[in-house]
Amino acid sequence: MTRAFIFPGQGAQTIGMGKALAEAYPAAKAVFDEVDEALGESLSSLIWEGTQDALTLTRNAQPALMATSMAAWRALQAEGVSIEAASCVAGHSLGEYSALAAAGAISLADSARLLRIRGDAMQQAVPVGEGAMAAILGLDFEAVEAVAFDAAKGEVCQAANDNDPGQVVVSGHSDAVERAVVLAKERGAKRAMILPVSAPFHCALMEPAARAMAEALNAVEINCPAVPLVANVVAEKITDPATIRSLLVDQVMGAVRWRESVLYMAREGVNEVWEIGAGKALSGMVRRIDREITCRAVGLPEDVRIVAEVFHNEQA
Repeated sequence: MTRAFIFPGQGAQTIGMGKALAEAYPAAKAVFDEVDEALGESLSSLIWEGTQDALTLTRNAQPALMATSMAAWRALQAEGVSIEAASCVAGHSLGEYSALAAAGAISLADSARLLRIRGDAMQQAVPVGEGAMAAILGLDFEAVEAVAFDAAKGEVCQAANDNDPGQVVVSGHSDAVERAVVLAKERGAKRAMILPVSAPFHCALMEPAARAMAEALNAVEINCPAVPLVANVVAEKITDPATIRSLLVDQVMGAVRWRESVLYMAREGVNEVWEIGAGKALSGMVRRIDREITCRAVGLPEDVRIVAEVFHNEQA
């Protein structure tokens, strides 16, 4: 069994996520305590007792999802699972920070602070209402790229997330994205809908956020990860700290090449993924990309115990 650990991105957040892990594993509780300390506020209270609207704010959702993923990862470690149980790690957008923290490349506290900066910078890069994102279902990436190009008409409209063979997200100026929705339907998309997001992520409009992240990342120590990261913007393995730093900046404006990343992992021999953290969205994408890959979601204490038993049986 050749395994990858994958980490979810924005959209997976739910009130109460990670609480059962924190109650079952002291190591998981310590993650939330450390993130609260790093941010100088009780993010854990918001995650467990706040409102969905407050949690969904980009500045909160990004560090909250990383904290939940790391709580699940530390619970796995408490059950004796090591990072070397995976041949590589990957994360969807902000999930790359979770992946890098799990692999020891960036500290937990630095990951929390970077994601708070990232969330604020991405939110502030474009005035509310001027940008939008839309999901296009039923057209392949090349077809959606053509839709985005034709819809731009001098504005920004880009294919931002290549999630799976039938789901591509476009991002850019609101009017251009609305034109893309109409055009995609005309060209045979099964569905095309504006997404309830607060900013147009992963497109050229995020340039101010990319500059902010370049400055923030320059002030942070990045180590060589214990296992390679399959990076969003290049869809291949990287380990060099300088390259990681550079690609985390590029990632703010660049497309999330998730479909290509999964296909790359499959070519490298990966036949099982553990989705570590909140939800099962990535597992669904992986199954649609390559049905030969087994997916296991690890977000609750019982999930941790099940996959840990699987791991130890392999070692026996």
